[in-house]
Amino acid sequence: MQDKKEIRQRIIDATYKSINELIKVLEESIVGEDGGDLSADKLKNAVAAKRTAFEDALYLLQRIDNEEEIISKNKMDKDESGKIETFAERRSK
Repeated sequence: MQDKKEIRQRIIDATYKSINELIKVLEESIVGEDGGDLSADKLKNAVAAKRTAFEDALYLLQRIDNEEEIISKNKMDKDESGKIETFAERRSK
């Protein structure tokens, strides 16, 4: 069985893959290469989808940073005192 640190790292790795997929969505052109006209509704939906992809990617990156900090903090706490601090103990500092 995997420990929590390994599981967290696997989740982080999978999230990076998701972020790459969101980047592909952001890089796609809204208007096709043929330059065809889009109705106002379709254009509005396409822009909303890109905005959502952008916000989701940034949110996921922030969460990755938080989780990596937790992993490194737990490692430092373990190295320093031989025990892991609880959530409340970490937040009280």
